[in-house]
Amino acid sequence: MTLVLAQTQPNEPWWIDTIKAFLVINVVLLTFAYLTWVERKLLGRMHLRYGPNRVGPFGLLQPIADLVKLLRKASFFPVAAVDVLYVLAPAVAAFTALAAFSVIPFGGTWTIAGYSVDGVVADVNISLVLIFALGAIGIYAFVVAGWASESKYSLLGSMRTCAQLVSYEVSFGLAVMGVILMAGTLRLTGIVAAQEQDIWYIVPQFVGFLCFFVAGIAETNRAPFDLPEAEQELVAGYHTEYGGMRWGLFQMAEYINMVTFSGLAVTLFLGGWHGPVLPGPVWFLIKLAIFIFVFMWLRATLPRLRYDQLMKFGWKVLLPVATLNAVATAVLITVF
Repeated sequence: MTLVLAQTQPNEPWWIDTIKAFLVINVVLLTFAYLTWVERKLLGRMHLRYGPNRVGPFGLLQPIADLVKLLRKASFFPVAAVDVLYVLAPAVAAFTALAAFSVIPFGGTWTIAGYSVDGVVADVNISLVLIFALGAIGIYAFVVAGWASESKYSLLGSMRTCAQLVSYEVSFGLAVMGVILMAGTLRLTGIVAAQEQDIWYIVPQFVGFLCFFVAGIAETNRAPFDLPEAEQELVAGYHTEYGGMRWGLFQMAEYINMVTFSGLAVTLFLGGWHGPVLPGPVWFLIKLAIFIFVFMWLRATLPRLRYDQLMKFGWKVLLPVATLNAVATAVLITVF
């Protein structure tokens, strides 16, 4: 099957793009803030405890209290740290996480005050490649942070990060090859449109979806693949020597990466924003919330893997299965 790069549509006025970017960034940041509250509440209930319940009604102001605490904390600096890289690493991690969400479509096209407004900040031809590229750059932020901190725990955490993310990045990419072959485009809006005309790709690409989901958990450093942070072994891994808002930027990057991955999963396998009766963005948020809930559920129920188990599973199980799925999809599309 020939891979098609859709023609670029006429650009919207720059001020519409600016407004959309501003709104999306702030919504994503607000989502990150309250995901910390939601996760602590869910984990509390699953562990038969309350979770945050003191700051505001039902603890709803807890994210605000956490932000104030981080802003007031002294910003220490290890004496032996590589100053520029130490400061730059958390900013790069946060930037790449936010930038990746800019190509995730959350709705169709609306006409507002005579202007045609797309439900995506940047609808580019190779949006899927762009997400992978930004994710690869984000890996450097974690690796450099551990190395620049001049701490043995941070260095071990960064080494684990490098090995884990590079290993699972291969399976992550192969898992979406089936979707790309079926849709015939790298544009995420095109993949959503293909599912509207046919069937959600989670059905014909169920094996690819499973590989994608497992690799995505490892890519976001979430339990049970949180080896780069492993508190019982490495104190806090690559961000051991970080505090205040520098540490907060790493936490923000982790949660926003989780949101971006969930949005990508919805787009590639669950038909994006499409659904009956309700508006497109509402369906997108419902599907997004389901994936995020599963992330938190896994953290509450599964123990952390040993490092050798992590690497063995990635190279000996996940990679062959993802490869076979991509090859089988290519053969079936060619034949039929």
